[in-house]
Amino acid sequence: MTIFKQVLEEEHLTTPEAKELLADVEAERALDEDREMRYELARAIEHVNRFSTLEAAASRQLVDDLLELEKVDASTACKIADLLPEDRDELRTVFAQERYTLSGDELDEILDIVVKYA
Repeated sequence: MTIFKQVLEEEHLTTPEAKELLADVEAERALDEDREMRYELARAIEHVNRFSTLEAAASRQLVDDLLELEKVDASTACKIADLLPEDRDELRTVFAQERYTLSGDELDEILDIVVKYA
């Protein structure tokens, strides 16, 4: 017998947004003394606590501002919000796997948006 799984819904989250969600899960687990956190959950919480730099609302606003640009999709906007690149070279690494390249003006436009939140 083969079991197939189907993706019903997909949503891109930034690290600060994931931190908020995991904080709720951690608080829920802390209330139940008999329930132990799994290794993967503990590592995920440790990761978001270490690498989350912005507040969740600010990161979502940054993503929304980036989505207004023509060549930025939701996945890339979340990566940019998580990494907060400081120069063109760092930003180019985010777009390295894309089939297109951005001009210097397009990169500067993205960096100008990032600077508002960094």
